[in-house]
Amino acid sequence: MSWSVWLSLVVTGVLISFTPGAGAINTMANSLGVGWTRSIWGILGQQIALVIHIVVVAAGLGVLVASSPALFSVIRYAGAGYLVYLGVRQWLARTTTDDGEPTTTRTRTPSAMLRRGILVNLTNPKAVVFFLAFIPQFTRPDRPLLPQYLVLAATIVVIDVVVMWCFFATAARGLRRITGTPRGQRAMNRTFGGLFVGVGLLLAAAH
Repeated sequence: MSWSVWLSLVVTGVLISFTPGAGAINTMANSLGVGWTRSIWGILGQQIALVIHIVVVAAGLGVLVASSPALFSVIRYAGAGYLVYLGVRQWLARTTTDDGEPTTTRTRTPSAMLRRGILVNLTNPKAVVFFLAFIPQFTRPDRPLLPQYLVLAATIVVIDVVVMWCFFATAARGLRRITGTPRGQRAMNRTFGGLFVGVGLLLAAAH
């Protein structure tokens, strides 16, 4: 991959990562629930899903998903349902009681956040279709494809980790003053719960 193509990939990757979506909402919810440092587990889960999407497209399976309306719909509705489920859970999450009992979000384990991050990104079939159109813009079929895919995947993952952790997770830290009380926690749980449900419904309605 030439430097000019790689720099174009970097610019495009930054713009994509800054576009708000389920991953950004999940990152901010984790940062508020368990802290900025531990929110990295959810971000890493999201990157695993991104790599899986790239592998699927590179293996040619992305064409099958993009050309099969039935398969696309099954994955789309499954992903939408999972996001709605996350939203309802966030909405109903218990707040810290006056005696300091922790909330359910604060007891979330790294493995649980990792799995949730994977599912949030993996159940979005639009990502497969996107990468199907995105990858050919930065690869050349007349050159070895594996090194190009490795460079592309590494670049996208590094950019997304930096943006998610240093921007979205950091931005959520500024809201921790609001969540210092049960009332504030309840408001934020309902805000992020509503966002998850909204993204899920938008995904279900996408054509």
